[in-house]
Amino acid sequence: MTKITLRAARINAGLTQIQVSKALGIAPATLSGWEKNSTKLSFLEAIKLAKLYHIQPDNIFFGKENEFIRSRKVGEN
Repeated sequence: MTKITLRAARINAGLTQIQVSKALGIAPATLSGWEKNSTKLSFLEAIKLAKLYHIQPDNIFFGKENEFIRSRKVGEN
């Protein structure tokens, strides 16, 4: 199963951080923090984001974005 980051899911959905923040009633800084490190994201918040992004929660990488990027680079070698 292919996984993508929260940032990639948002961009693929054609949404800005401002649009998502307004839809969820959160501060843009909160969303930015989740995109960098989603380990503190609640299950309910994750489900809301997945629905908004039209993606299955299982296809979203939950963790530190830099770890995801690092693991992808290692897999390329």
